[in-house]
Amino acid sequence: MSPTVQPFLMFQDGVGPDALDFYVSVFPGSVVEEVELYGPAGPGPQGTIKTARFTIGGQSVMCSDSFIKHAFSFTPSFSFFVTCASPQEVDRLAGVLGEGGGVLMPPGNYGFSPWFAWVSDRFGVSWQLNVGED
Repeated sequence: MSPTVQPFLMFQDGVGPDALDFYVSVFPGSVVEEVELYGPAGPGPQGTIKTARFTIGGQSVMCSDSFIKHAFSFTPSFSFFVTCASPQEVDRLAGVLGEGGGVLMPPGNYGFSPWFAWVSDRFGVSWQLNVGED
């Protein structure tokens, strides 16, 4: 069997369920494939994600809630690259995903793309949004 590779997001402070709900609400056709939550026996706090798998934009993503405090979180060096059909879709996603997060590059023409934006969301995950060229 060949190895499989997919992105894995590790959330902290129990925000995993909120992040999962948010992501599938933003991208049409997204679906939560499976979720396993910690129960009363732990070891993580009850109701937080032990493991989950969801699909957004055709990409399978795994995630979990870490109950162990780490000295790191997400950085923009890892990002989801989203190819959009129009500048309006880039603007919409930049607004929705960037709300409560941060703008790394506001929507605009930077020369390498007709319309591009880079934002981090309220959970710290980075998103590059680009109009695909036909």
